[in-house]
Amino acid sequence: MPKFIFFSCVVMFLIFGCKGSEDAIPKSEVTPTFSWDNATIYFLLTDRFNNGDTTNDYVHPEDAPHAPYRGFMGGDIAGITDKIEDGYFTDLGVNAIWMTPLVEQIKGSVDEGTGTSYPFHGYWARDWTAIDERFGTEEQLKEMVAAAHRRDIRVIFDVVANHTGPVTPYDEVYPDEWVKTGPRCTYQDFKTTTDCTLVDNLPDIRTESDKEVSLPPYLVDKWKSEGRYEKEVAELDDWFEVTGYKRTAVNYILKWLVDFIKEYGVDGFRVDTVKHTEPYVWANLWKAANVAWEDYKKKNKDKIIDDQPFYMMGEVYHYYASQGREFNFGDQKVDFFKDGFHSLINFDFKTDAMSDYETLFSKYNDILQGSHKGKSIVNYISSHDDGSPFDLNRAHPKDAGTKLLLCPGGVQIYYGDETARSLTVEAQGDATLRSFMNWEAITEQNTDEILKHWQKLGRFRNDHPAVGAGQHSMLSSAPYTFSRIYKEDEVVVGLELPIGSKKVNVSTVYDDGEIVYDYYSEQKSTVKQGVVSINSPHDIVLLGRK
Repeated sequence: MPKFIFFSCVVMFLIFGCKGSEDAIPKSEVTPTFSWDNATIYFLLTDRFNNGDTTNDYVHPEDAPHAPYRGFMGGDIAGITDKIEDGYFTDLGVNAIWMTPLVEQIKGSVDEGTGTSYPFHGYWARDWTAIDERFGTEEQLKEMVAAAHRRDIRVIFDVVANHTGPVTPYDEVYPDEWVKTGPRCTYQDFKTTTDCTLVDNLPDIRTESDKEVSLPPYLVDKWKSEGRYEKEVAELDDWFEVTGYKRTAVNYILKWLVDFIKEYGVDGFRVDTVKHTEPYVWANLWKAANVAWEDYKKKNKDKIIDDQPFYMMGEVYHYYASQGREFNFGDQKVDFFKDGFHSLINFDFKTDAMSDYETLFSKYNDILQGSHKGKSIVNYISSHDDGSPFDLNRAHPKDAGTKLLLCPGGVQIYYGDETARSLTVEAQGDATLRSFMNWEAITEQNTDEILKHWQKLGRFRNDHPAVGAGQHSMLSSAPYTFSRIYKEDEVVVGLELPIGSKKVNVSTVYDDGEIVYDYYSEQKSTVKQGVVSINSPHDIVLLGRK
């Protein structure tokens, strides 16, 4: 087991002394080795995060009043860039941003029974080849990706290939050879989960068909009016020739999705509604995306962060990591990891988080070191469409952060988890989960304390890939301490420790004489007789080399 004493520890000691500021978390002198297995992904609804450009704010028609939280609120791409440049994500230890889809949405609205709803969420595509002007412009998107990369933050695009947006009086319908409008999914088996529509009036792409189709007439007319028809057609001709894919409806969409890699250099895809589409679609997407990514890296070495492979994370609704790699449709099981996915979103965690720390951490260590070895999962406590999150009423926001950010595997912070943004606003359905980011609350003492807790955990996690990617071992049950080891990175964490003076046995991890840093109290300590001594007003220590 390596026991390195980094020269940077001495440098940091000379600069910061034995105790750092509570308001500023010094960044490690050594750039941490990034691993998608340790990813800290910040998931945000673009329209609900931050309004950075008021010129693109949408004015809703007076004759179609929207229900609370079902219309546009002004958040945009420029708002994300502002927070990147302000250091908000860096302070939180975030190393990847996932925002809701940015492609051009339907122009109209629909009545979902709870009021008139608009496509603020981005999942109702009208034209996959354009950025929706209500979210921003292509140039703003390029700057957002560049700003993120300058700060070692990766960008994950949310992509949809399963359905178009709903039919409205203001939007053209895709041809029948492209979509079907029934039957509705009943989830009895593979066919009734994939060859069907999710809800009424949400046309389903005929992903099961290998019939070659022509471009939708409305897209042809639209592109011609925009002066880009020839360019788009030439690119499609080249795409189908190079890939050898047939001109099926879904393969057109795959081309348009891969263009986001070619144009913007995005680092990964979060793939929507994975289980509702035949697995071969995702295998084809991965193959094409990986080729595009490797080509982009060769041509744009100054714009990428490192040589990581392209990342794909899948949303297989109701995928439980504890049940193994395969998803059970009833009549067959599918291992989506074989179709290009490095990670699947894990629907187990929000329930598992009710258990004690060791039960939680050891369970996910066993999963990731066992059935999922070589792959990963992404845990979450809340999301945009899960009405049963962990800690719905935000009664324990610090504990939620501790369990999420210290658990083995990748993690997803849903915007406002770190500031206890309300998940119970006066709205119906999933709209209650989608209020605007509570920036104003950060100045309040309680919220600021919650945010600082998440920041310290997040920075510790970002600086140490062992937290999410490493082998977990409990060192002591009382007081509770554990270690995580990943390659040459070794950390020790203590939870529920005494307030004030505390001693942590680290003899199995660090050598006597080594200097380690407590990311929580921001103190350095020298290992003496296998013990690290810390005096702080906290019951937690996050120990690692800096």
